[in-house]
Amino acid sequence: MSIQSLIIDCDPGVDDAVALFLAFAAPELNLLAVTTVGGNVPGALTQRNARIVRQIAGREDVPVHGGAERPLKRPPAGAGAFHGPEGLGDLEPFQPTGIVGDGPAANAIVDLVMSRSQGSVAVAVMGPMTNLALAMRRERRLADWLGPVVIMGGARSEGGNITPSAEFNIWADPDAAAVVFGSGCEVIALGLDATHQVRATEDRIAAVETIDSEAARATASMLRFSQRVEREIVGWDSAPLHDPCTIAWLIRPDLFETRPCRIEVETTSELTRGHTAVEFRVDPATARHRWVVAADGQGVFDLIVDKLRDQARGTGA
Repeated sequence: MSIQSLIIDCDPGVDDAVALFLAFAAPELNLLAVTTVGGNVPGALTQRNARIVRQIAGREDVPVHGGAERPLKRPPAGAGAFHGPEGLGDLEPFQPTGIVGDGPAANAIVDLVMSRSQGSVAVAVMGPMTNLALAMRRERRLADWLGPVVIMGGARSEGGNITPSAEFNIWADPDAAAVVFGSGCEVIALGLDATHQVRATEDRIAAVETIDSEAARATASMLRFSQRVEREIVGWDSAPLHDPCTIAWLIRPDLFETRPCRIEVETTSELTRGHTAVEFRVDPATARHRWVVAADGQGVFDLIVDKLRDQARGTGA
């Protein structure tokens, strides 16, 4: 089994929490750090929430670094309606015992990537890309030194979930997204086109609820909250599972179909702010971006169940 060194940059958020529980349970991933950013809820809460999830998962060995609390150029945005005012759905927040890592997120990303061999560290970005953009500005060689950057963000054929053409993570800080996409690093983008194919249906949530562990119970709670909110606000029966797709791709890329492309982000027009222009007419040999066009929803949920069950039995991470 090959092991992928990984930094998770996130803004928990209920689906971020599910992604963290999956990553904490996966022996295929060597988690170097979790970095947090203001996004779904303010930065102070995303940092606390990541530490809460870490404590529930029993993974205090993984450092958590707080990061940017606002976008590069714009006021902070939020998505509390879909995550609850505290960001963890129905889970009652508490003050976690684990410490915060030394130094801000952008510095941690630079230090962890640049101190290891070129191309060996992947980054999964589940929120606005502010921390990674700041890291790239601080270390100009970072884009060339990174392994794959797997992001949850953007929309093409599905349209946006904030505006007709923009998805929340890109819309919240389009300037940071433009820095990352324009840096030359390898990016695998899981936009709404892919994540809308991964739905938390009743039977899939019930499968998680059969696992006897604190991490699995918390995961199921997040999924139940998302299901309820999706029905109340959007009118869909089952909620899409966005952020865990980044971790699933790192563990099981065969569950997804990608196409080489070039992705650019609109940063100047308020009408189309955060629009991801995905251009497939590129040379596959030189394309640095890949857009995920298909996802095996059942396969992703089977992966979550398998990893959480193995962890509960003491055979996983």
